[in-house]
Amino acid sequence: MNHDAEQERKEYGVETTGHEWDGIRELNNPLPRWWVWVFYATIVWGVIYTMAYPAWPLVNKATAGFLGYSTRALVEEEIAEVNDQNAELIARLAETDPVDLAAAAAEDEDLRNYAINGGRAIFAANCSQCHGSGANGVQAAGYPSLIDDDWLWGGTVEEIAYTVAHGIRNEQSLDARYSQMPAYGDIFSAEEIETVVQYVMSLSDSDGDGTNDRGYAYDTAAVEEGGQIFYDNCAACHMDDGTGDPFQGAPNLTDIVWLYGGDEATLIETVTHSRFGIMPAWGEEYRVGGGLSQDEINAVALYVHQLGGGE
Repeated sequence: MNHDAEQERKEYGVETTGHEWDGIRELNNPLPRWWVWVFYATIVWGVIYTMAYPAWPLVNKATAGFLGYSTRALVEEEIAEVNDQNAELIARLAETDPVDLAAAAAEDEDLRNYAINGGRAIFAANCSQCHGSGANGVQAAGYPSLIDDDWLWGGTVEEIAYTVAHGIRNEQSLDARYSQMPAYGDIFSAEEIETVVQYVMSLSDSDGDGTNDRGYAYDTAAVEEGGQIFYDNCAACHMDDGTGDPFQGAPNLTDIVWLYGGDEATLIETVTHSRFGIMPAWGEEYRVGGGLSQDEINAVALYVHQLGGGE
């Protein structure tokens, strides 16, 4: 022990750490023995805990622990228990043809409540990422709103269930809904595209005053010529009056609902380059381990249908 340490011990009863601030010295008091032993006990407890429960991450999974405890297994048990309690309703949902589902739900309040609540959870987990938590859709990305009365492929429970199961323009299901709009930038001149866009904008002008129902003004002088171009090239899918054809997924151009936007610039882009929105197939045969069973498809179809825009 050096002289300074001996002097400190005499003065303070204990050595200092050598730290001093504004004349205040930090004493090197030993920790209470009980605190030290508790600290050692926590280390031992921590080691035992990591051996008993899942803890250490490996390449593909974590160590299982000798107790075999698994929160995932507990959740699966709870889900299985709830499914057992609702086995009859689940079976009815799975067995009911989507054509008859709306009528069956209307006659059985328990079935309807189970389907709507289950469908809401399925929608939140699988569909809301694109269509939004409130099913309002995202126009900038071409994700349709599901709460209006405008349906590309039909809005009955049966049609919604089919769309959910097989999707749209995907490579998963051979039965996916499929249609493709030509990119008219390779067919029309820029002037022709501009002209037909003026006609399309006029289709939703219920007053005929040169400003459509979305508030977009258009060139009335170009409507007649644009109408002829539309009739020759677009009417086969969108119909002569522009009301569209759900069988082909051709949208109605006479209302104010637009998938990608109804302003002039957006319409020019659509006509020039076309659109090719894709929806994955959610049937479990197309998504091994992550698809929806028939009862889940029926439940989410019934949920979407009752949001307000179902046919």
